[in-house]
Amino acid sequence: MKQKIHTLKHLKEKRSDLRQSLTPAEAYLWKHLKSRQFEGRRFNRQHSIKNYIVDFYCSKEKLIIELDGEVHNNALALEKDNERTRFLEGLGFTVIRFENKMVFENLASVFMEIKDNFK
Repeated sequence: MKQKIHTLKHLKEKRSDLRQSLTPAEAYLWKHLKSRQFEGRRFNRQHSIKNYIVDFYCSKEKLIIELDGEVHNNALALEKDNERTRFLEGLGFTVIRFENKMVFENLASVFMEIKDNFK
């Protein structure tokens, strides 16, 4: 039997809470990704893979998008982010990261990088 790695039940409430309290950058990007608005791809927000909850996920592309705010700008957070990225990439996913300000200041560049990571 194949082990389930997506949307594990024990994270359901946490995922729901995160969806209700998106950061401004997450809300802004979600406005452009939801309902297959971007390149016809379906994205999920606050999707769990194993014990990690990722900001955005496109299953067709096995693509994870993470948005990083100021809380990520320290050595400990950076190491945890790198560990998380290595783990998820080890499962076959592509992980791309953007600083929150990029979403607001250069959305076209963000979209270009997302598209460049489509298979």
